[in-house]
Amino acid sequence: MVAGNGLYYPILGFGSFVAFIYLSFGDFILSYHKEAKFGFVGRNGTHFVLDGGAFYINGWNSYWLMDHAVDEYSRPRIRAMLKAGANMGLTVCRTWAFNDGAYNSLQISPGQFDERVFQALDHVIAEARQHGVRLLLSLVNNLQAYGGKTQYVQWAWEEGIGLSSSNDSFFFDPSIRIYFKNYIKTVLTRRNTITGIEYRNDPTIFAWELINEPRCMSDASGDTLQDWIEEMSAFVKSIDKNHLLTVGLEGFYGPKSPKSLTVNPEAWASRLGSDFIRNSKVPYIDFASVHIYPDHWFHNQEFEDKLKYVSKWMLSHIEDGGKELKKPVMFTEFGLSNLNKDFQPSQRDRFSKTVLDIIYKSAKRNRSGAGALIWQFFVGGMEEYNDDFGIVPWQRLSTYRLITDQSCRLARIKGLSQPKEGLRELCLQKQ
Repeated sequence: MVAGNGLYYPILGFGSFVAFIYLSFGDFILSYHKEAKFGFVGRNGTHFVLDGGAFYINGWNSYWLMDHAVDEYSRPRIRAMLKAGANMGLTVCRTWAFNDGAYNSLQISPGQFDERVFQALDHVIAEARQHGVRLLLSLVNNLQAYGGKTQYVQWAWEEGIGLSSSNDSFFFDPSIRIYFKNYIKTVLTRRNTITGIEYRNDPTIFAWELINEPRCMSDASGDTLQDWIEEMSAFVKSIDKNHLLTVGLEGFYGPKSPKSLTVNPEAWASRLGSDFIRNSKVPYIDFASVHIYPDHWFHNQEFEDKLKYVSKWMLSHIEDGGKELKKPVMFTEFGLSNLNKDFQPSQRDRFSKTVLDIIYKSAKRNRSGAGALIWQFFVGGMEEYNDDFGIVPWQRLSTYRLITDQSCRLARIKGLSQPKEGLRELCLQKQ
């Protein structure tokens, strides 16, 4: 999912909520907390593990962190967002570690980087470390936003070495594969100018994601994308053996999967060149990733039918994690658009509750559902960067409570190893 045109969200009842929020977020502008001490998140079978215990994730997406860390006027938003997430008991934020050839680009051209933007990413990682929030860092976009595979193909074409002008040549052109491998190596071996720690040695990074929502529609068999995943995942692990790795899939089943006919939203979903089972089985891939957007996948379904489909979709993938993959399954994006016909904010709460309840029940039953990341959170004053999914979570009390309740109930089943004092206090208030 990518951000689109901004939409203003009404702040209904905000005045009556100010006192409550102040208690939780009153120290937004204070200096850094004492640095959190934590180790790398690992995997044991179908579970994430941390400090010897299970680690279930309640988190969010803020794709914009590096971009807004570049300029002084917008940089305070990073601290505000990470502080807010920490105060809600959220443990992982997914964000972009790429911006290719666009405004404030990290990679200006193949192998050429803007140090100013790299230092912005340094800042994001250092700030997350201070607040005890880990980062799921995505390395490239399948879509055109922030450059994506389109930019890589354009670079190769401009240099006269590209095999094809098709965007899908990103996956099969040897020159472009070299471009991307050089990018991977540069990012993973980057030494943070603030902390002095190389990215590959920093436990603040929860995991790497190869690509956001990969599709290779020119090869519906899936062979081209599969070969790319195998090569790139092996390359990542040759450089960084500390961190977990995922693909970044939407979760659609390929044409040879029996579930393509029973679980995929519609026939088109099996013709995208991706295959949830096959792609996720690659040995170097540590956990499976899935997205949830029923209102984009179906255009004529009623809201209640969409909720039923969400349950079916999630339970199918959690079953796959345990039986087929033997790996954790993480729902790295889920959201409900406010552009839907007859949209009501209460629908978004019900949708989110459906997702979070399934994660909680999976955790309680010791199954493979490892966590979920809502798409997406903003702080105030960013409406022009919003899309039709964006949420300022403390503007709506029911949303805020829903999110914090999930943090607390996961913590109670060892979802958080050694809970931070702030979360412990938050959860005690809810008992």
